[in-house]
Amino acid sequence: MLTYELKKSPGVPLYEALYRCIRRDILAGTLKAGEKLPSKRALAQNLEVSKITVEAAYNQLLEEGYIRSQEKVGYFVEQVEQPPVLHLPARPMQPISQPELTGSQHFPFSVWSRLQREVMLDYGERLLLPMPNQGIPELRCAIAGHLAAFRGMEVDPGNILIGAGTDFLYNLLIQLLGREPIYAVEDPGYEKIRKIYAAGGVTCMGARMDDKGVLPDCLGEARVLHISPTHHFPTGIVTPLSRRQELLDWARNQDGWIIEDDYDSEFRFDAHPKPAMQSLCGSRVIYMNSFSKSLAPSIRISYMVLPRQLMEKFQRELGFYSCTVPSFEQYTLARFLSRGYFEKHINRMRKFYKNRRNALISRIESWEYADKLTILEEDAGLHFLLRVDTDLSDRALGKLLSDGGIPIRCLTEYYHDRQEEDQHCLVLSYAGLGEESVDRALEVLSGIFRNPNHK
Repeated sequence: MLTYELKKSPGVPLYEALYRCIRRDILAGTLKAGEKLPSKRALAQNLEVSKITVEAAYNQLLEEGYIRSQEKVGYFVEQVEQPPVLHLPARPMQPISQPELTGSQHFPFSVWSRLQREVMLDYGERLLLPMPNQGIPELRCAIAGHLAAFRGMEVDPGNILIGAGTDFLYNLLIQLLGREPIYAVEDPGYEKIRKIYAAGGVTCMGARMDDKGVLPDCLGEARVLHISPTHHFPTGIVTPLSRRQELLDWARNQDGWIIEDDYDSEFRFDAHPKPAMQSLCGSRVIYMNSFSKSLAPSIRISYMVLPRQLMEKFQRELGFYSCTVPSFEQYTLARFLSRGYFEKHINRMRKFYKNRRNALISRIESWEYADKLTILEEDAGLHFLLRVDTDLSDRALGKLLSDGGIPIRCLTEYYHDRQEEDQHCLVLSYAGLGEESVDRALEVLSGIFRNPNHK
């Protein structure tokens, strides 16, 4: 007689628990092919469950071919092919790497969940209905209000397009602006942007930079410029107003487009951010931003503000695309913005990141070889540069850090051609960089300066 200890589990009916036990024994060979199973009545009495429970379990096993039924005789185990046993080569266990702490632990879960409940109650089945391809009006209006208050931008909600992450929006822009123009991306810059454009069939060129940002005279035949003027990654450069005007003149004269990536604009600690380029010339600038950095990476809600003529072209030629962000998340974020919760969250996060930055800088400045280091561009964004006084090449310096498992790269690694002269600058992205990594990095650098062969 089969003997199982069946326990009620949340979400698992009793018949399914019995079904799983019998199936497990069949697959393990404990119940052999051709073996007769107990009758439904006998098994129900033995397990102290209802006959209906046993019948439901047997029916499930019958449907899946684990057993067969013989009229007036009973149930028998079928011949079932045993799952293969995989013999993997033995190898040493790798330690599980723990991610550095980020600001995600400060996400306002209680507020967000309360707003989600409100949205469920207020909208109900309407959340299942189709929505505008640009995104729900409530969120677009809330974003326009946020941009007006925070960035001084006068934006028509009708020109805002919402999408699941900037990657999706970049690909939409490729279709909207075309693959024929040459796209210029900042050099050095965020490598993923170049990869996305290249994967979309676009010809990219590096836009050379000086200490004010992209050099207009170096744009050559490019007709689209992707730029992050508020706080460039990885150099930290903030493009001054004079250079912004030069780039806008370039766009007007060349009938070109500027994609203004404003991803780090919320995190400026010691001064107000410069006006967005979109507010200076809305007819030539496509403004982009995301809530993934300011709220949490898993909240894949990004948006762009298109010039009116481009929005009309989008609706005319690409209007068949559906919005890629669920309405449930959009309604929740709309209330989070319009009720001031986002502003409060950003203020908390500014304080959190500023304290983290100050703690790391203090650690560096109190280090025994502090005179060998220079901190640059620490007033904005979530990273700064650390110049190291050493004769080592950037390649050798980067390898030392990499071999030590330290997630810090040299500035020259972000150049497109990787042929730049050694700059001896490290990029410290402190949003995800804890004190432990900084201590390990300083220990590696200590070894360099203790070595008489290096400066």
